Amino acid sequence: MTMLEQLDTTIENLGLKAVQARLNNLLEQAAKQEPSYAEFLLETLKTEAEARRSRYLRARLQLAHLPYLKTFAQFDFSFQPSIDERQVRELQTLRFLHEAENVILLGPPGVGKTHLSVALAEAAIQAGFGAYFITAHDLVTDLGRAMRENRLDRRMRVYLAPKLLVIDEMGYLPLDEIGATIFFQLVSARYERGSIILTSNKSYSEWGSIFGDPIIATAILDRLLHHSTTINIRGESYRLKERRRAGLIGGREQETAESRLSVGPASAPPKPRRKTALGSAPAGPTENLP
Repeated sequence: MTMLEQLDTTIENLGLKAVQARLNNLLEQAAKQEPSYAEFLLETLKTEAEARRSRYLRARLQLAHLPYLKTFAQFDFSFQPSIDERQVRELQTLRFLHEAENVILLGPPGVGKTHLSVALAEAAIQAGFGAYFITAHDLVTDLGRAMRENRLDRRMRVYLAPKLLVIDEMGYLPLDEIGATIFFQLVSARYERGSIILTSNKSYSEWGSIFGDPIIATAILDRLLHHSTTINIRGESYRLKERRRAGLIGGREQETAESRLSVGPASAPPKPRRKTALGSAPAGPTENLP
């Protein structure tokens, strides 16, 4: 067996797949540039480390269940002048994750709430944090099923495990009493432990209608807003803009569509006279994300 064959076999036994794939190129490059032994070893190990990080990030992105990949560079701040770009850039630093703070994105459909939440989740994953994306309806449906099957505590831990939990489309469908209680339990369990990014088409004053009870709505908002950043987007829908450009909508039809999608400015909820004691999911070992 030649020296090169022995080297290839040893690399394979060590599981250095990226080095094995680039071995010939690495050797040819070393022969031309004549680096020191330390430089050659560093370049070889960096090849493997970068490949492993790339595989790790791909796996994390898949586990996050993001509906698509969107970046901040793709967001058109000029189209949404109501957004303070400096505020969004501050969120990009991910300081809110380190301090277990929440981010609430309010506004009518199509203004970029989900885009920003996905971009923040992708940035968190790139920084090494766990993230998970789910709609409010799917979240409550999943936990409601788990409760009926007497495995709520175990399933709840799945949504407590990621450092960042993105809950999209809160308020598009109202929750029943059980759904509201389960959601309160989740928010309480993550309170000051992990961050939530939540998008909603309802202003805070309308959340009583989402949960069917102003008391529990106020209790939920009390925990969500204690450490949080609210971004209220009051611009035009991107989708309506694209339809207008394509000549599919215009004039009176556009004004009617936009008025239906409008949402008023966010207002803080009234302080509750008392807090409901609905309990919270106990912390425990995590399991694989759903």
